[in-house]
Amino acid sequence: MNQPLRQRPLSIGPLRAFEAVARHLSFRAAAEELSLTQSAVSRQIQALEEEIGCTLFLRGTRRVELSNEGAVLLPTAVAVLARLDQTVRQIRRARGRRVVNVTTFASFASLWLIPRLCDFQKLHPDIDIRVSAQDGLADLDDGEHDLALRYVTSAEGLTGELMFEETVSPVVSPWYAESSGNGRLPPLRRPADLAAHALTEEDDARPSAEFLSWRHWLTRQREPDLQPLRWMYFNFTYQQIQAALAGQGVALARLPLVHEHLQRAELVEPFGAAGRLTSPYAYWLLPSPGATSRPEVQAFADWVREQAALTRQQLAAV
Repeated sequence: MNQPLRQRPLSIGPLRAFEAVARHLSFRAAAEELSLTQSAVSRQIQALEEEIGCTLFLRGTRRVELSNEGAVLLPTAVAVLARLDQTVRQIRRARGRRVVNVTTFASFASLWLIPRLCDFQKLHPDIDIRVSAQDGLADLDDGEHDLALRYVTSAEGLTGELMFEETVSPVVSPWYAESSGNGRLPPLRRPADLAAHALTEEDDARPSAEFLSWRHWLTRQREPDLQPLRWMYFNFTYQQIQAALAGQGVALARLPLVHEHLQRAELVEPFGAAGRLTSPYAYWLLPSPGATSRPEVQAFADWVREQAALTRQQLAAV
C-alpha cells in the first residue's frame, strides 16, 4: 500500500545542509562550511530524506553523488536559499545603518567616483557607501549590489541611464611636454613623433580594450605601423594615468576620467583636440530594480546623475 504523501513544510536547516553537501559532494567539507560536525550534517540529510521519502545522495566509500531525486531538488533548493538570504540581508540592512552598495570597475572608482564621494558624504553623513571594484559585470539581482556604474555599449541591452560618452586622447605631464619642447626629449607635434617616446598601454583582453588601445588610435591617425621607443603595459587605466603624471611616457587617456587633471594642468594633450577619438562604449548608471525604492539608494543615484551632468559640462569646455 502506498504511504500517504507528507504535507509538512521542510525545515530550513536540513535543506541548507543538503545544498552544501550537494555543492561540495562532501559531508566533511559541508560540515566545515556550516560549522557543524560531520555526524550532525549526516543526521540533517537523513531527516530530510525521511521527510521527502527518498534517497538524495548515493554514498560510496570515498565519494558522494546526487541521486536522481537529489538532482531534481537541488536547483529549487539553491533558488529558495538564495532568495531567503537576500530577504534577510535586506531586513538587516533596513534595521541597521543605511548603506548603499555600489559596484563599478577599478579605474572608474579610483579616477572618478572616489574623488567625489566626500561631496556626497557631506550632503548625507548618515548614509554609508560600500564600493565593490570589479571588472566583471555584477548581477544586480543578487541582493548584494544596489546600483552599478559600468562601461558598456548601448547594444548590450542593459537597462540604465547614460552618464557620459567616451573620448580618448594622448596625455602627458606638463614637465614631459616642456621637455619635449626644449630639446631634452624629441618634440611631440604630430602622431609620427610618438616613435621616439614611451607609450603606456592597458593590458586587457576585453572587447572594449580595442577602442582604448594605441594601435587603434594610431591606425585612425594613419600611423598603423608606428612602433614607439618602448611599451609600458599596465592592468588598469588608473595605472597608466599615474605613469603619465610621473612623466614616464605618453598615456592614451579616457577624458571623462582625467578632465579634472587637464583643468588643473596636471596633464596636457600634446595634440590638442586633433588627437581625440570617440568610442562606442560609454559610462552608464544601472540601478538594481529591487533597491530603487530605498531612499538612500535614490539619494545616491540622484547625486551620481548630478555629478555626471557636471562631467558632461566640463568635458564640453575642455
